[in-house]
Amino acid sequence: MTRPPTDLTPHLDRLVSIQDEFRSHFGWDESDDLSSARNLISVIEQSGVEEWKRSNRAATVANIQRRLVLREQNVAILGAAIDLDELTTALDSPTLLIAADGAAGAISLLPETTAERAWSRLAFIVTDADGGDGTIEAIKRGKTAFLHAHGDNESDWINLLKVAKNATTPPPLVLTHQTSREIPGMHNPGGFTDGDRAACIAMSLGVPIERIRMLGTNTREVGRWSGVTEKKRKLVKLQWMGMILQTLGIEY
Repeated sequence: MTRPPTDLTPHLDRLVSIQDEFRSHFGWDESDDLSSARNLISVIEQSGVEEWKRSNRAATVANIQRRLVLREQNVAILGAAIDLDELTTALDSPTLLIAADGAAGAISLLPETTAERAWSRLAFIVTDADGGDGTIEAIKRGKTAFLHAHGDNESDWINLLKVAKNATTPPPLVLTHQTSREIPGMHNPGGFTDGDRAACIAMSLGVPIERIRMLGTNTREVGRWSGVTEKKRKLVKLQWMGMILQTLGIEY
């Protein structure tokens, strides 16, 4: 059966097997990821928010594909170590932005007129709901969010959804998970951290690799916009991020 164009599947099958590998490395159980994912979609589909209905979430994916792919846009993915010079330079060219969770916070440090231009260029954020102020600002502004469920973030996404539901305009949502199962209404494009998941999503949407740039992305330091994290474990996670980006063939 042919999949609908709004069904975001991994660019490479290898991306799903890597998810099994990092679960094994950290001693995590897929059943926990599955439970969080199923609970997330249940909460969303019982929320009563019109924008979050399954048909409208599919329409959100289609709209993003039109904006990024059909218009042949260059894309800059903002990682947790993004600095203002990198961001300003990206804005000097016709480039759309994707923010890895709290990295959206860098936009608010720009001069007001530049910041508003950057917000208008932000196609979406990729979040597992622990990005702090930057993520909350994007949500309150009604920016599209690819919201991710994994085994230990259920309380985080519950709290973020409270903010989203109470926003003046609740943001469009697309739901992602990291299990080997098919979950109708959710997607697994691959990825582990928000940054490499953003790259996986871009390629799953159909953005050519030559149009994707990673900004503020490295495996050697925990970036300013990483949110609440334990440094030693985060550095290990960044090594997995690097593996995924190398698998995709994306330079960073």
